[in-house]
Amino acid sequence: MTSFKNPRFMIIVWLVVSITWLRCEPWVEQFEEIGDAVIYTAEQKSAPPSTVETITVMTWNIRFGAGRIPWFGDSCGDRVILTKDEVFTHLQGIANKINEIQPDVLIINEIDIESKRSAYIDQMQWLLDHTYFNYGAFASVWKVQFIPSDGLGRMNMGNAVLSRWPILEAIRIPLPQRGDQDELTKYFYLRRNILKVKIDLPNVPNFYAVNVHTSAFAKDDTKMKHIDIFKAELDELHEAGAYFVAGGDLNTLPPGATKTYFCLEDRCFGEDVNEMEGCDFTKEVTWLQDLYDTYQSAVPLDEYLTNEERYFTNTSHWDGFWQKKLDYLFTNYQWIAGSDSTHQEATDWSDHTPISVRWGVPE
Repeated sequence: MTSFKNPRFMIIVWLVVSITWLRCEPWVEQFEEIGDAVIYTAEQKSAPPSTVETITVMTWNIRFGAGRIPWFGDSCGDRVILTKDEVFTHLQGIANKINEIQPDVLIINEIDIESKRSAYIDQMQWLLDHTYFNYGAFASVWKVQFIPSDGLGRMNMGNAVLSRWPILEAIRIPLPQRGDQDELTKYFYLRRNILKVKIDLPNVPNFYAVNVHTSAFAKDDTKMKHIDIFKAELDELHEAGAYFVAGGDLNTLPPGATKTYFCLEDRCFGEDVNEMEGCDFTKEVTWLQDLYDTYQSAVPLDEYLTNEERYFTNTSHWDGFWQKKLDYLFTNYQWIAGSDSTHQEATDWSDHTPISVRWGVPE
């Protein structure tokens, strides 16, 4: 899911308009065109393997270092601002899990840099400096100098890729904004993207990691557009002869999922289920079928349907276990059969659990 379930942007319009007119720069980075992502490097680098036969790929929505704290935007909580100690504790848990699993390429959703809600910590640099990764790329999803609602203030949340090997290119590809919001809310809201990263993997000249975090709560066709654009980007790489590993939080269920309606169990006290967003996936049951049909999934669809609960990666409850699968990895080459893991034991560090899998390096 995203990190903002039911946005309460009750902004005084005249204040916003008047201040905006007086400013020389906009409050919100709008990212209207394809552009470069921000490149990070670890303070101390470790030598990556110079020859590889397989690599481990992992994806994880880390919930901006909030762990399972009942934040106001996604779990019926009342917390808005986290303390440094809370964020560092959760980041350390995330780093410990990364160091345990040892992925070579990590696709991350919901990572903050210099955001008020997460104590202004640059989580990209922190993770690079507390794991073995050498390089990272960051693409903002929600970059606002000041959100005049709920005490959120400064915000910079995004998608990221971490890699042992040098990043040769990192491109931020903008995705359409929600079409079901008024213009004022839309101005301060998320601007989602695809992060396409070219990695200098030994003996693989055209290797990419592609990260996406699609819309969570749109009631129109925005999410479907995001999925279709993601698929088109993968098709373009495949047709160009490149190899890719791709995925992230796609915010929808696999085709054939038994349960598709979660509104009754996810609603907050006094909330009208008819006004809820992001809890009814019934109309979306075929939206990922084309990805499954075209590319290899880390968890094959038939295996998922045989034992759905084993592969659940998300929960909407701050104290609950996993409810549904929203996180995915795909490739146009091959995963090593039986090497996938859905790390459901990682219950304390996010409302999503990581998934990892081994990728066979082409000879």
